[in-house]
Amino acid sequence: MRLVRVAAAALNQTPLDWDANARNIRRAISSAREADARLLCLPELCITGYGCEDAFYSRGVLRMAERVLAELLSSTEGMAVSVGLPIQHAGALFNATALLVDGAIAGLVAKQHLAGDGLHYEPRWFKPWPDDAVTSIRLAGSELPIGDLLFDIDGVRLGFEICEDAWVANRPGLDHAKLSADILFNPSASHFAFGKSVTRRRLVEEASRSLAVTYVYSNLVGNEAGRVIYDGQTIIATCGETVACGPRLGFESVSVMVATVDVDAPRMRRAQSASFEPQVVVDNARSTPVAFKLPAAKPTGEEAQVADWEKSKHLKEEEFTRAVTLGLHDYARKSRSHGFVVSLSGGADSAAVVCLVRMTVQRAIDELGIAAACEAFGHGPENDLDTLTAAVLTTVYQATRNSSLTTRDAAREIALAIGATRIELDVDDVCDSYTRKTEAALGRELTWESDDIALQNIQARSRAPSVWMLANVKNALLLATSNRSEAAVGYATMDGDTCGGLSPIAGIDKAFLRQWLGWLEGEGPDGLGSIPELSVVNRQQPTAELRPQDAGQTDEDDLMPYDLLDAIEDHAIGEKRSPAETLSAVSAQFSGYEPGRLTAWVRRFFELWSRNQWKRERYAPSFHVDDKNLDPKTWCRFPILSGWFRRELNELQDADSHDGHGS
Repeated sequence: MRLVRVAAAALNQTPLDWDANARNIRRAISSAREADARLLCLPELCITGYGCEDAFYSRGVLRMAERVLAELLSSTEGMAVSVGLPIQHAGALFNATALLVDGAIAGLVAKQHLAGDGLHYEPRWFKPWPDDAVTSIRLAGSELPIGDLLFDIDGVRLGFEICEDAWVANRPGLDHAKLSADILFNPSASHFAFGKSVTRRRLVEEASRSLAVTYVYSNLVGNEAGRVIYDGQTIIATCGETVACGPRLGFESVSVMVATVDVDAPRMRRAQSASFEPQVVVDNARSTPVAFKLPAAKPTGEEAQVADWEKSKHLKEEEFTRAVTLGLHDYARKSRSHGFVVSLSGGADSAAVVCLVRMTVQRAIDELGIAAACEAFGHGPENDLDTLTAAVLTTVYQATRNSSLTTRDAAREIALAIGATRIELDVDDVCDSYTRKTEAALGRELTWESDDIALQNIQARSRAPSVWMLANVKNALLLATSNRSEAAVGYATMDGDTCGGLSPIAGIDKAFLRQWLGWLEGEGPDGLGSIPELSVVNRQQPTAELRPQDAGQTDEDDLMPYDLLDAIEDHAIGEKRSPAETLSAVSAQFSGYEPGRLTAWVRRFFELWSRNQWKRERYAPSFHVDDKNLDPKTWCRFPILSGWFRRELNELQDADSHDGHGS
């Protein structure tokens, strides 16, 4: 039995924040050392940060990364630590991991398979490293081996798969197994998405089983660069079983998870496998000896533990709460904002946003302590949750003559329940001023019969200047409250309800938001509790309240039922189906509606989607919480000007008419 103490760390890094990133790396090394670990895997590109975008092209960034790498060497005494950084070699950029061992660089491994789908864009900056290629590079004052390497550390063979390398069929681990690798490190920057943690864990466990290795998986945590949230999942598995796993979606900047593993156990599993084909003759260049003694470890009896919330039957709601609150905390902290301003209308979307802010403050206090929470938001030492919430969150209800007492009372009750600073304004005079000026310019009266959209939009836009001004005065982030369902069809007023520096719920659909608010009213997240006062919001029908009250305006009357809208979006945009294919799919799902009506709604969706791409281009940054986002800057590209699917929609209407279902 050969026992080795290994560790994986989750780090909350920030692109180009050299000192903070290095400080987190040193903290992780120190924590692993204190836990008697000698092999530590850190996340991908942890020196620079993963989300540097085109700054990777800067020669100054590459030089600084090399400097920080050299500065970290002294922290690795008695340890073998992997750290990620971009490097330039043979005229190209590579996403690399350096193995630092006892104060020296043993060598580097470069990523072979680049993530280029969804929100990932690695092929823009990096080249894939050729399979089996090994050469040398001069870095940090030394001539070092680089390539598809295995490191022989005191008889224990250590190899690497860097994030995407593990998700492809021809993964490097297959070759490493033939070369009798004992441990595989996977430094990752794997974004959060609903349910993805289960897939990741299966991936790691199956790799440890099929490759007969101990697999050590590290990841980033937090809102690293603005849009993407990382959950910090760390896993150590051997012989097909997880032996240790770290916490997910936590507020701590550094989290280290350690386990004692027996490297002889997977060796014997491999020896017993009839399908194992050893590579007896090994290219000496592929194996790099490392002069470092691994101390014998003692059995510890550790068991993999998961938090109670991970076992919840409402896992999606729990994940959503923790992902978005983590995103809000990091966005405020890293932008050096002192809090948030929200235009609280009394409806579902704005209520969801302010509740998320309240829980962000609550989690910061619970997980970091009151002093650290106050520092993160740029406030003095407040003494409890309510006073810090009041300092961090300002809500503004802005009434016009079309606003109802129902929404005014709902906004007041929610603001009081969560402890926000509450402001009420009347903007009717502002709307009237703009309307009168426009009527004078046109030489005619504006009426609801002829100018419905303009008269609605001016109300939403008249609310923007005051909330922007409050955000400026308070050095706070103005949060937009538009959701993903509205973004899909452009059901939003540009420079009105879309105004803000961050749009935290623009990545989540309306149907789920309403479901989440119902859960938050009753049960709520584990350890955070419920907000019963949400009943005043949950019993309402969503409405923009921009038409006269006797018009009886509701969002679903303006559009279509939200569950249907979200289903159409999933088929049409997520699965890239044609109008006819989309209609066929939703007809099977929603058989209770008349076919002619479904046809009209599908047609309306495609028309609104096409004409409103310009709105999605102008949305404030939003958080990614699933793998089908509408953000055109990082996920779903669509032309601003297009043919609006005219031919497809005309054929759809013709076919429906011939079937006798015309509408």
